[in-house]
Amino acid sequence: MHRRAAALAVPLTAIALAVSSCGSIPDEWRTPAFLRMGEDELDPRLPEVRGDVGEEPEVVFPDNELPDEELSGIVSQGSGEDELVRNDDLLVANVAQYQWTAPGEGELVEGQSSYETGAPDLVRMEQMPEYITEGLVNQPVGSRAVFVFPPLTEEERTQAEAAGQPAPEGASVLVLDVMDRYNKGAVVPGEQTTNGGGDLPEVVQEGHSEPEITIPETDPPEDLVVEPLIEGDGAEVEEGQQVIVQYTGVRWEADEDGGHEPFDSTWSRAGDPFDTTIGAGAVIEGWDEGMVGQRVGSRLLLVVPGDMAYGETEEEAMGGPVGTLVFVIDVLGAVDNPPPAEEPSAEPSDGADEEATEEEAAEEDSGE
Repeated sequence: MHRRAAALAVPLTAIALAVSSCGSIPDEWRTPAFLRMGEDELDPRLPEVRGDVGEEPEVVFPDNELPDEELSGIVSQGSGEDELVRNDDLLVANVAQYQWTAPGEGELVEGQSSYETGAPDLVRMEQMPEYITEGLVNQPVGSRAVFVFPPLTEEERTQAEAAGQPAPEGASVLVLDVMDRYNKGAVVPGEQTTNGGGDLPEVVQEGHSEPEITIPETDPPEDLVVEPLIEGDGAEVEEGQQVIVQYTGVRWEADEDGGHEPFDSTWSRAGDPFDTTIGAGAVIEGWDEGMVGQRVGSRLLLVVPGDMAYGETEEEAMGGPVGTLVFVIDVLGAVDNPPPAEEPSAEPSDGADEEATEEEAAEEDSGE
């Protein structure tokens, strides 16, 4: 799967990860310990960030000397308290990175802006440095934050160069727009219009919990089956996008105990939403074909034959689940991926040009 971690690169002093877990407690049951709704004034040493959230920012760098400590602030707050960022969320964010090179001078770092690529970043809060999470937790969706990291010390510069990492001059500045969030235990809204059944598996899912899947005592269908249990009203999933989903997968064939225990499920990981590129071979063929064209907000029942999954035999599956597989998938969201990087064209060196000219001359002489 794709994540542009480079767009969230920070100096070596801020790499310590703050890992926490709140389990799969439904978001509406949580009460934030505190709300920071405009009570903090912006540090005057911060660059000025202009423009609306969701649009490319304009950054004005102050004439002050570069800061020697980390600075942060909320430039603009989203409206309301219904969608507050949690410390274990998966965020959809637009991120732009700048280099503050001298008093009053700075520039956008090439290739490090969601606004340039047209594709947002997926930010897992649990994987972010504590300094980033502290600035975002309990801020509403639609907020814009700015983070400033002081110039690298000589020791940090030496460490970066030894590791083959860039060691930029000046202070690093991140502008981050929180566009959406997905909490642990998130599910699509609405009630199932069908539970499946008949010749298809039956699915029962109560609230924020793992679905119960009952497999019928019949042979599985030979072809891929895509049955919407909840039909979403969001945009259609497009080939090449990143999807954010909850899912559970079981085998159609019962195990030796006669059961159909999940072989994989986001619910076994505290309901932490999963993201992956769809329609590009990053997942099994049944997912690629079954999810493209479905609407965000849908709950899908997928019955995937073995030849569109991991294989019909243990040898083909190579340790994966064998045969027909059944998935229940909540399509929580879909976002664009950045376009692939262009490969530089190979241009012949001057020496190669001279060799080609000499060969052409030799051929002309031989032909006379």
